[in-house]
Amino acid sequence: MKSTQIPFQKTGFFSNIMSDYLEQATNIQPFYTNFSNIEGFRNQLKEKQCSFTSDSRKALVAALTKQYAGFVMSDKTQANVDGLLQPTTFTVTTGHQLNLFTGPLYFLYKIISAINLAEELHEQFPQYHFVPVYWMATEDHDFDEINFFNFKNQKNQWTRNDGGAVGRFDTEGLDAVFELFSNQLGTSKNAAYLKNLFSDGYLKHHNLADATRYITNELFAEYGLVIIDGDDVQLKTSFAPYVIDELTKQVSFNEVSKTIDELAKHYKIQVNPREINLFYLNENSRERIVFDGKIYKVNNTEISWSLVELQKEVNTFPERFSPNVIMRPLYQEVVLPNLAYIGGGGELAYWLELKAYFKSVSIPFPILLLRNSVQIISAKQQRKLNSLDISKEELFLDLHELLALKVKENSTIQLDFSKLKEQLKTQFDQLKETATQTDISFLGAVNAQEKKQLNGLEKLEKRLLRAEKRRQKELVARITEIKNQLFPNQSLEERQRNFAEYYLEYGADFIEVLKKNLKPLELTFTVLEMD
Repeated sequence: MKSTQIPFQKTGFFSNIMSDYLEQATNIQPFYTNFSNIEGFRNQLKEKQCSFTSDSRKALVAALTKQYAGFVMSDKTQANVDGLLQPTTFTVTTGHQLNLFTGPLYFLYKIISAINLAEELHEQFPQYHFVPVYWMATEDHDFDEINFFNFKNQKNQWTRNDGGAVGRFDTEGLDAVFELFSNQLGTSKNAAYLKNLFSDGYLKHHNLADATRYITNELFAEYGLVIIDGDDVQLKTSFAPYVIDELTKQVSFNEVSKTIDELAKHYKIQVNPREINLFYLNENSRERIVFDGKIYKVNNTEISWSLVELQKEVNTFPERFSPNVIMRPLYQEVVLPNLAYIGGGGELAYWLELKAYFKSVSIPFPILLLRNSVQIISAKQQRKLNSLDISKEELFLDLHELLALKVKENSTIQLDFSKLKEQLKTQFDQLKETATQTDISFLGAVNAQEKKQLNGLEKLEKRLLRAEKRRQKELVARITEIKNQLFPNQSLEERQRNFAEYYLEYGADFIEVLKKNLKPLELTFTVLEMD
């Protein structure tokens, strides 16, 4: 097994805002507090320690203890939950939707990033204890985003018609998905484990939140992972004052809007706030709360309140108020002694909109850490890459760029017209000099002719390359095949494939290899050659 690290910025799969964040560019610095390095964590510890109370710790541990009732906790997870009562214990958190059977591969990478970060921080700051946390997005209501997973190019999908928070969905209908998945897996020892994990998770638990907790706990409990469900009355009680502020003062809208005005000068905006960034949560619905100037209403319902009635509703039923994408980060930081949020590029882009909002409500803004990303390469695939003389860095080139590069390298003729173009430019520079000394009106004709001839050379160059690709069609086919294997749909495999494909082949060793090789604070993309 061999691990190669590549800067995120050199893969071509990360946005300008993430590249600038990783480089701590001047443009992005106003939108975060502490950077994701050891010095940043040293500062974050001081800030969070002063802001998270003993009562908050007690409420958190009480909620977690209740949530884990009926589940088997490892000794390490139990110790982590108990440790949260101590003022020297802090969390590092990642979050994810309740994708069916964990969804895409990066679900694992997020959680292992959190686990490894907690361990590394303990080495750096042994006087503190650090707990890796997975925040289940149980209140999301976009079922179409989570109701499937891909296995060996086949889509396994769960079909149902309910609405509302997906964590509350019962697991009816997943027996049909299990039957289909079982037929795809085969009969190996690793296949048997995956079948049991799926059936015990989804067929023996009554709702999607419990099923997801079971599966995640089975995969990661030995590392002390703590799983939290935000759809919790005790946690929502702690958050109720911020809900009332949002309803009466539109705090998030005002602060985030100002930030967006500044951020948009340099970057694409990920999400935009609403005037009220809360949903009203019922058993089968999650609808926006709006204010029409006189009364508060729940979209698409007959529910409405005066301000006094609404404040009473929040204090009586805090669990019915669900934060949206703008407020959920604040909810997390209010109820956890958290130092860092670990997420993908898209997630961190919207977190970068929130610093001023956090400051306005006196909650420390967490460190933002770009999760680990991984490309898995089998021994067989690596042999193919070696025979094609394709390096790890070249793998991330666009397919057309990669083909052009390798066809040129393997050609016996000169396919690059760069020198010809330079010679042509030199000749036209001389013509331009002559034009300025004789008849300046002649300069326009010279420029037009230069452009025409350069365009002609570029067309000839492309045409010659196409002809050479046809001549080297076997090489082109081999490169295209391996590129498509590694990057399905020309995308990172971590966004397409499910962990079951690799677990089926490598078993528990797959997770062990990931844990051994993912280094969250190195801020690099990992290419893993599997034996």
